[in-house]
Amino acid sequence: MLGWLCGRMPAWVTPDRLTATGMVGALMIFAGYAASNVASAWLLLAIAGYAVQWFGDSMDGSLARYRRIERPSYGYFIDHSCDGLATLLILAGIGLSPFVTMDVALIALAGYLLLSIHAFLSARVLGELKLSYLSAGPTELRLLLIGLTVMMMVLGSGPGLFGRWSGFDLFVGTAGSILILLFIGQTLVTGRRLALAETAHRHASK
Repeated sequence: MLGWLCGRMPAWVTPDRLTATGMVGALMIFAGYAASNVASAWLLLAIAGYAVQWFGDSMDGSLARYRRIERPSYGYFIDHSCDGLATLLILAGIGLSPFVTMDVALIALAGYLLLSIHAFLSARVLGELKLSYLSAGPTELRLLLIGLTVMMMVLGSGPGLFGRWSGFDLFVGTAGSILILLFIGQTLVTGRRLALAETAHRHASK
């Protein structure tokens, strides 16, 4: 699919422009959620933003590889920097919507960024960059968020189910808590792996 699209991209479409397109998608998502305070129909803008953000984020690296114009260090730095900013915009937008409180959205943001930190540290100390957990990667997370957004449109904000928290709060908060627990678990596993490897290396060098 991505290869087919890369072969049909006009010359003026560059990886940097696709990265910028992904950021435009993130701004659309933010605006759609924020504007849903006026009318839930604005959530359609957020859904469209997910499609634009997926297209730009998925295609920039694919196009660079297809045209053999990769810039590994630059691409790695810009791509993941934009991913972090896009995640902030998405979850800040969700927190500004009438469906999820900002404190709950920030728990999800913290969980995602902690796992990102773990991925980047693992890339440094193990040479492995893992971006998928529990069989879910960035594409699956976008589909999950699109489904959540559709449910927001169908069910509306309504009164909180448990005091000040709505069902959407519980869903997003639970997802964020799972991400934080995954970070803790992966940190323990990776730390033990590194300790064993360095102990074996120390014994082998004696």
